[in-house]
Amino acid sequence: MTHSTSSEPRSSLAANAGGTTRISAIVPARNEEAVIANCVESLAAQPEIAEIWVVDDQSSDRTAEIVRELAAKLPHLRLLQTEGPPAGWVGKNHAVWLAAQKAAGEWLLFTDADTLHLPGSTARALADARQNQAALVSYSPEQITRTFWERVLIPFIYCRLAEKFSYARVNDPSCPDAAANGQFILIRREAYEAIDGHRSVAGEVLEDVALARRVKQLGYRIYFGSGQGIARTRMYRSFGGMWQGWTKNLYPLMAASGSGVARELFVVFPWLGILAIAVGAAEFAHPAGRVILILGLLLLAGRHAAYAAELSRNPYPRKIILYYMLAVVLYSAALVVSAWKNTRGIVTWKGREYPARARPGR
Repeated sequence: MTHSTSSEPRSSLAANAGGTTRISAIVPARNEEAVIANCVESLAAQPEIAEIWVVDDQSSDRTAEIVRELAAKLPHLRLLQTEGPPAGWVGKNHAVWLAAQKAAGEWLLFTDADTLHLPGSTARALADARQNQAALVSYSPEQITRTFWERVLIPFIYCRLAEKFSYARVNDPSCPDAAANGQFILIRREAYEAIDGHRSVAGEVLEDVALARRVKQLGYRIYFGSGQGIARTRMYRSFGGMWQGWTKNLYPLMAASGSGVARELFVVFPWLGILAIAVGAAEFAHPAGRVILILGLLLLAGRHAAYAAELSRNPYPRKIILYYMLAVVLYSAALVVSAWKNTRGIVTWKGREYPARARPGR
């Protein structure tokens, strides 16, 4: 069952569009009182957005109350409340699917409550859609990292994601690679309905990737790019939340099989350098041992330099290389735990448990 503050039929917005491209923004929200106001207000400042749907998914905090207060000032803001997902659905997917059935825009913008949309973001997205003939436009937002552990892990993960899923391959219609970031997905309604929307990925925890894959498989073009200057987000506000989030996602994103985990660990961990340092230190009394130690240090320095280059490309401050070794260890541990959860256990997210459903990465 759902409850809505608006009964406006879908056709009314389209009729009032005045011949211009109109966007319906859809924000799923479950216990998002700390961030929902900033997200909604940043969406309301985008002139291309004709309506904003916030879907309160059984929040136990002030999320719905805050949205109602904002609705008094923003006449195009609607609040939709759900009573939870039916069997086989992930809560977020069900929430946005319900709102998509009521939304009236020619384009649908799916975004998360922790995302801040910068001035001109939707105009840029529409321009990128036109220029690239894309039915789906997605950006990887700027990541805000305020705590020590965020600075250690978040940049390392996004550097790995950029390496594995390059924008060039995703945007090449002849390449099967598909990707999107759920913090900013703008999709033409025609394409959304052609893939049966979020109903087609009802049980997928990584619904953004699955959605993009279905769009591309049906022959529509995707444009995926950097969100620098477009949107920014702080995904997690505690180590526990960050750990839960990434151990939910890393395995299907980066590995999706036991052999995939082994390959990823082999690639990211500086095994050779560490082994050489260990052997060289143990045999330091011998000239050969000192040579091996120096070689190990050089190999490790090379890994640091490579990480610095990746940080600059993505872009993150180069000084984050100071956290390189700790980032490698933490990332490796998160990947292993994620593999266990996704193949043997239960995936927990936003206070709900879902059966493990590992899927191939993007």
